[in-house]
Amino acid sequence: MENPKLKDIYFSREFVEKLIDRLSSETGEFKTACFVDCLEKEGLAEGELKEKMSVTTRCLHRALPMPYPQALEVLRKVAPLFSGFNAMVFPDFVGTYGLEHWELSVEALREFTSLCSSEYGVRPFLNQDLDRMMVSMQAWALDADEHVRRLASEGCRPRLPWAPGVPALKKDPRSILPILEQLKNDPSEYVRRSVANNLNDISKDHPDLVLHLCRQWFGEGEETDQLIKHALRTLLKSGNTGAMRLFGFGNPEEVCITNLILFPPAPAIGDTVEYSFDLDVEGKETLKLRLELLVRFVRKGGKTSQKVFQIREGSFESGNHTIRRSFSFRDFSTRKHYPGEHNFTILVNGVKKKQLTFDLAAQ
Repeated sequence: MENPKLKDIYFSREFVEKLIDRLSSETGEFKTACFVDCLEKEGLAEGELKEKMSVTTRCLHRALPMPYPQALEVLRKVAPLFSGFNAMVFPDFVGTYGLEHWELSVEALREFTSLCSSEYGVRPFLNQDLDRMMVSMQAWALDADEHVRRLASEGCRPRLPWAPGVPALKKDPRSILPILEQLKNDPSEYVRRSVANNLNDISKDHPDLVLHLCRQWFGEGEETDQLIKHALRTLLKSGNTGAMRLFGFGNPEEVCITNLILFPPAPAIGDTVEYSFDLDVEGKETLKLRLELLVRFVRKGGKTSQKVFQIREGSFESGNHTIRRSFSFRDFSTRKHYPGEHNFTILVNGVKKKQLTFDLAAQ
């Protein structure tokens, strides 16, 4: 049985009823009928998660017919009763309607982030006045609350998924670096993970900048080195020489892959297959290797996509090594399979070494 999708869990009927109850108790000016009618007309029930959030935000704005500062004060009182994705509507309201009330809105974003995250709500402020907003985010990096410190990093990610872009940060991310420097040794893994994700975003447009910074940080401690490895994951997957050398990975030219075999050789959707291959380390010295499986999938309409899966990482002595693994073609909520020609390619330190093509049959 598939796991329920987020859009079916959040912004549900129960959430709407609870929100109406709390807002009606807080202010007699809340227009319940207007809110319900708006949600129905804008198709809340049918929307994807992000659109559900946006619909709720717009309908809240219509149902709270008062100046923004007063509407925000009402929302600040009811917001602590909500959490998770449901609570994202509050910073979204700020990001959508609060740009003309800068100081009031920025403080609200800081307050709301502990309930969910204000990482999306802060983006319009970055686009309106980058320098001014980055000053606030640098202050957030010093906050006692780990949620606020994480917001300092997560909110300014150049490629933050599901969020409005910040072209200025994508073009020139140097204003982000003081924040990441402050947070790289943060006691919270939650915060350090965000620093790594921010650096990974930057590396897609400015790989040399990120490599230079990571070389400076490398060796400061185990947790920082783990952060760096996560930050360089895209460069490592692509076989970037600088990233590979930083972590001591060997020369892939000294490795040969043979006998790539798939069983069953003609799988169907839903099957779990076994694959194996021989790895030969041709030199005399032990090599540190990163082994990955690159899968080319068929997508709906005949298009293709690729995804990399880690096989193993470690040191391999000179000689022959047989590697065996399994792979599932079962449908997941995040990955659906379609029949057609697929490829398995073995990567050694990011370099393509051996490919196997096969047909995936319908279930």
